[in-house]
Amino acid sequence: MSQSASDISYPFAAPPEKGQWQEVATGVYWLQMALPMALDHINLYVLEDDAGWWIVDTGMKWGDTQERWELLFVGPMAGKPVLGVICTHMHPDHVGLAGWLCEHLQVPLYMSFREYYSARTFSQPSTGELSWTTSQYFSRAGVSQDHLNTMAKKHRGFGAVVEPIPSAYRRLEDGQTLRIGGRDWLVMTGAGHSPEHVSLYCETDRLMLSGDQIIPRITSNVSVMPYEPEDNPLADWFTALRRFRAELAADTLVMPAHNAPFYGVHARLDYLIAHHEGHLAALEKVCVEPKVAIDLFSVLFARKVEMSQLSLALGEAIAHLHYLCAEGRMVRELDADGLYRFRSIDPQNCPYSGVYEPETGPMEV
Repeated sequence: MSQSASDISYPFAAPPEKGQWQEVATGVYWLQMALPMALDHINLYVLEDDAGWWIVDTGMKWGDTQERWELLFVGPMAGKPVLGVICTHMHPDHVGLAGWLCEHLQVPLYMSFREYYSARTFSQPSTGELSWTTSQYFSRAGVSQDHLNTMAKKHRGFGAVVEPIPSAYRRLEDGQTLRIGGRDWLVMTGAGHSPEHVSLYCETDRLMLSGDQIIPRITSNVSVMPYEPEDNPLADWFTALRRFRAELAADTLVMPAHNAPFYGVHARLDYLIAHHEGHLAALEKVCVEPKVAIDLFSVLFARKVEMSQLSLALGEAIAHLHYLCAEGRMVRELDADGLYRFRSIDPQNCPYSGVYEPETGPMEV
């Protein structure tokens, strides 16, 4: 299957301007902040309660993001206090200003357990060096020593674009309900893109704040990362997508972290599953002869992978290869040169029938 334009509809003509927001449902406000990359924006949301405001995701510590928040505080948010900051997950565009907002406003941070502690870890200052485990991860995937030396010089954590994470938080757990603005928001977690990503779903009003879990025009990065080199995140991602497909009403208004609010969640989830299955089928076909992960970029991506995107591209390739290994469709062997080579076992009887479309959008999400 392919994603037809008729499968998705966008009820709002244009995103809100700087210092403004747009009401997308009663008491739910959509705003945007700029990002310094190909994916040049993030959608944030504010929920209105009788007692005050709830912020959902924060934007990155970069550019005019803080100024945009200040304009909102003295503009449409004036007259009511902020009650809390909810972060869907630990990536810098979502948690980057949580420390400033929570300190500035003296309000608590709400996150899932794994996302909070991941954010604390990855926002620590970098040593500027690659550990032996990280070097091994990249070299076994086919990254040259020259590339590794360049990566080591540029290696840094999220600290430059994330304010210090608050030293305390309030835990969000799957199945928990938040009562905000007369609505019950169900906490739904999913893994694969990040460790314990939080989405909020109001079944009664068919509203979902989806973060990076469901995005309409681009696909979220699903990567094996150097800190967990034997991980199988694509299995977790499939589990999350299928769970959301089963539990979300077809007429839900999805409010994602990128692109724009949309209708058509079932079609989008079906496409995302088929998209990854298409990549799995393509990799099985190519890996009749053993392949190294870095040599498979042309199968997965319709564009040249730049050095700045190498980690995400490699992580995505390895995620698909690990999934195939876990499913018994492929074997991984360490050769005499210290490279992991992946070989298909039975590509003639591939069980995946998804759509094959190499990635064209930005990899940063």
